[in-house]
Amino acid sequence: MKKYFQFEELGTNYRREFIGGLTTFLAMAYILVVNPITLSLMDIPDLPDAMRMDYGAVFVATAVAAAIGSLLMGVLAKYPIALAPGMGLNAFFAYTVVLTMGIPWQHALGGVLISGIIFIFLSLSGLREKIINSIPAELKYAVSAGIGLFITFVGAQSAGLIVNNDAVLVGLGDFTDGNVLLAIFGITITVILMTKGINGGIFIGMVITTIVGMIAGLIDVPGKVVDSVPSVAPTFGAAFGAYSDPSFFSTSMLVVVLTFLFVDFFDTAGTLVGVANQAGLMKENKLPRAGKALLADSTATVVGAIFGTSTTTSFIESSSGVAAGARTGFASIVTAGFFLLSLFFFPLLEVITSAVTAPALIIVGVLMVASLGNIDWTKFEIAVPAFLTIIAMPLTYSIATGIAIGFIFYPITMIVKGRIKEVHPIMYVLFVIFVLYFIFLK
Repeated sequence: MKKYFQFEELGTNYRREFIGGLTTFLAMAYILVVNPITLSLMDIPDLPDAMRMDYGAVFVATAVAAAIGSLLMGVLAKYPIALAPGMGLNAFFAYTVVLTMGIPWQHALGGVLISGIIFIFLSLSGLREKIINSIPAELKYAVSAGIGLFITFVGAQSAGLIVNNDAVLVGLGDFTDGNVLLAIFGITITVILMTKGINGGIFIGMVITTIVGMIAGLIDVPGKVVDSVPSVAPTFGAAFGAYSDPSFFSTSMLVVVLTFLFVDFFDTAGTLVGVANQAGLMKENKLPRAGKALLADSTATVVGAIFGTSTTTSFIESSSGVAAGARTGFASIVTAGFFLLSLFFFPLLEVITSAVTAPALIIVGVLMVASLGNIDWTKFEIAVPAFLTIIAMPLTYSIATGIAIGFIFYPITMIVKGRIKEVHPIMYVLFVIFVLYFIFLK
């Protein structure tokens, strides 16, 4: 096992990989609650039952898709990257496709399944890997830093540290609120642990924050430990039934499939590059075993769609596990195991609140922006696309949009500077695709 995952070469051990895998799971555990709430449209009152997916079935589908996807990523690609139904994509699925466009959720699952199958073919052909490896090093560093800012913003927002302000869009939250204070405590204790160089500081910080939250009455103590696993029957295989309905084959569904395809492609690319760069796994500006990582990602999407959930993708929260010491796919196997266990221990997951996970995301953001030092800011033709990539992610609340904007400006500045030959031909193709994306899909 140690030889297969190259423990000695990567300077790791079972303890670090286990803590890293568990830390990643804890940082991702919210998806087990948020995804079922989103896809069942639980927060939207007075809807016909036919528009709502079954909450329990989606919970099971979420856990199974995450477990299988993370396991494949760990065994095949050997990366410490876990997968689960992606945030943003699930919101698009529920609020845009089902609620706004009025497309049945069964059809939406059918669209996810098709996009996953297309991804598998693209991964097997090597095209996805070639695209990722064609991205210049400066933009890869920018993607990593941008994701760091993005997840910091997400963490701060989820904990109430940053709130909506109609006058200036965002502002400070209520620092007299108990949950906000708990998040601040979590950040402080995690910073102390990390500064002291304690291995697993992020994970330990989450445990301490949870315990303090329980003592303060801000986090509920689980009423029971084990509960029965809900039935997945209401959603399992529903995607296949959509293809027998002639209304499925429409222009609207084509747009839906293309959107699933586009966002998953570049969100995954950004996550793989960002986490691999943080873990020091990039070699000569290339991502080793990228094809296997992408195949694991696309296969997980197909599995998730069959069980009954939106697009499964690589999670940027994996960076918290890397920060805790994970360096190999063994950590992903550990994460997969916890997702399977969560099927039986769901009551325990209710204690994992945003006040607990936010400090981990914020500290990881600090670690990821370190890649800014690898960008040559003295060259304006590099600085512009890099800066736009970085800043657009938190401002547009989208990793994919940040990548798109930066990748549009990169060929422009390089051509004007007379460095045309240094731009990979694929980057020009991406330029056209991204421009068309903003024109027709956005």
